[in-house]
Amino acid sequence: MPVISVVTPVHAASVPYLHETYASLAAQQLPAGWEWQWIVQEDGQDGVIGGTLPADDRISQGSGRRGGPGPTRTLALSRARGELVKALDADDLLLPDALARDITALADPRFGWTTCSVLDLFPDGSTARFADDPPEGVLERGSVLRYWIEHEFGLPVVPGTLCIRRALLLALGGWMALPASEDTGLVLAANAVADGYFLATPGMYYRKWPGQVTQHAAHHDPIERAARTSVIRARAEALLAYPPGRAGT
Repeated sequence: MPVISVVTPVHAASVPYLHETYASLAAQQLPAGWEWQWIVQEDGQDGVIGGTLPADDRISQGSGRRGGPGPTRTLALSRARGELVKALDADDLLLPDALARDITALADPRFGWTTCSVLDLFPDGSTARFADDPPEGVLERGSVLRYWIEHEFGLPVVPGTLCIRRALLLALGGWMALPASEDTGLVLAANAVADGYFLATPGMYYRKWPGQVTQHAAHHDPIERAARTSVIRARAEALLAYPPGRAGT
């Protein structure tokens, strides 16, 4: 039976949202014969997840040394059974049929990965859609990287919605070992080596709240941000330019 593995890193502040995240996953209707696996990985070994998760054989819970979201996500891959891997943050919610759309798009062997539109979810329950989504369709190799460079390192897609073939994810080394922007680095690396597909139907509620990592002051430190951007760009450009069959040259 084919499996889609959903990877969720967790830190203490995001634990209260896990029950909603699980409910959005449990409500997914998958194509016939498919099943999902939820890999919930604590960033650290403090036991913050505790008894918050329901008794469900489809859930794989783990922990590891604190390393930030990139190493936490990548460590979770050790338990991934799926041929597809879907990113899902602990404070976000899947919208109906999000996984089915990813699976259907990746049934086409031309594509290595997908992203989708999102709805921002605000504390008062209101939502808003990103105005500059690309049209539904193919994201050609290198196109997202070019956009990112030309638009002062702003992405046209939300990396937190990534669904990617497990083999491609492993070939790229998983998520980047950065303190932030690890998902941006992965999307750009994937785009550097394979065509993707953008799904215009919103597939996720992206929760906006004061405790999210992207709201921390450290996330916007200009020196660290410049360093993250530099290594992300260098890696993606190297992958885009690297000639096949030229290992060791």
